[in-house]
Amino acid sequence: MQIVADIGGTPGKDCDGFCKYCYFRKVKDMKTFGCSNCLPGKIGCERCTKGVSEQQGEFKTPFEVITDVQNTLMMSPRDHSKANITGGGDVSCYPYLEDLTSGLNQMSLPIHLGYTSGKGIKDSSMPHKLINNGVDEVTFTIFANDINLRKEWIKDSNPAESLKSCKIFAENTELHAASVIIPGVNDGDILRNTCESLESWGAKALILMRFANTFNEGLILGNEPILKDYESQSVSNFEELVKRTNSEFNLRVTGTPVCDPETGAPFAISKKENEVFLQFIPKITGEATIISSKIASPYLSKIFNKIDGDNVNIVPVDKEIACLITKEDLEQVDLSDVKESVILPGRSFVHQIDAEEILSSDGIERIVGRGPDTLSIDGELSGTLTDENVIEKELEQFNQLVEAINFFGMKKIV
Repeated sequence: MQIVADIGGTPGKDCDGFCKYCYFRKVKDMKTFGCSNCLPGKIGCERCTKGVSEQQGEFKTPFEVITDVQNTLMMSPRDHSKANITGGGDVSCYPYLEDLTSGLNQMSLPIHLGYTSGKGIKDSSMPHKLINNGVDEVTFTIFANDINLRKEWIKDSNPAESLKSCKIFAENTELHAASVIIPGVNDGDILRNTCESLESWGAKALILMRFANTFNEGLILGNEPILKDYESQSVSNFEELVKRTNSEFNLRVTGTPVCDPETGAPFAISKKENEVFLQFIPKITGEATIISSKIASPYLSKIFNKIDGDNVNIVPVDKEIACLITKEDLEQVDLSDVKESVILPGRSFVHQIDAEEILSSDGIERIVGRGPDTLSIDGELSGTLTDENVIEKELEQFNQLVEAINFFGMKKIV
């Protein structure tokens, strides 16, 4: 288990400037959404205001970060395999990175450098110093092994050094490369060349990320479109790209929001070969409507059809990612399809007050509950897991979902 070493920082400011495709580019005003973490009578909390837009303020000092890590270790006696250095800015741009890694190393914690583009690395001596300080895992946003593309799209002022550092990390640590795929820019031959480089350097894995450019695709911060002249791939085309890339190279290739060709995530238990595991999901005794995303809903329908979930129906909204569902999505739901008990995604950005008001606006007073935070494993995480790990986690999450259905959707005694 990794313990988070949060260094703070703000996108665009503490990363040597926004990448051209960055999810947080063009965000102007901080919006208050509401979520399950809010107080019952107040819409807005740290998570659904500053948290969702990664507005974490200035970089923290190494002392503050190490103190936070020590406090977490004292409060949580579980084994932590390593420290994951992460924040709102680019980890490589953190000015005290060498000091921080040295301090964490003295605590006998191996270190994972969370998402970094390498823009803050100005010479090739820095990766070696970090490795000597205990860094043994790196998640590196490569975008493309092309100097000109990195300069244009990542706004990398020193792309040759960044790519050199990626190579050094790949040769000496467990490197998980990442690339947001912009159709017509870094796919096709460019992607093949990038994969060939990563493979020859010894990289462990590659995470392909589907580009989001509209509200329905997940841009909920009022900043759509990020790029006016570009469109995202369809989900099915993106899934095919992930599968094809995984089959062509000696890399563990996963995708987000879909798919992991090796484990079957997301929703591995929906696959025919894994039906045997559905027997471990509890019996459904309640009646409820599950509101979910456009991508997840077909998987959920398939699973509930197999476990005799006749009293449960799935209502999809246009939002493609369930965690990013907002009250605007609920306002578009046809309430004639909604039962008297409703289960929302646990991490959706909707306050209980808004949810109950919107979902009862037809005069039927509905009970609104929350399911677990997630129902499967995203490709950003599944690349480090086995088939068994994914199935075990999904069964755990679906057990929690059925418990919520049975609790909030208890059948009335006549």
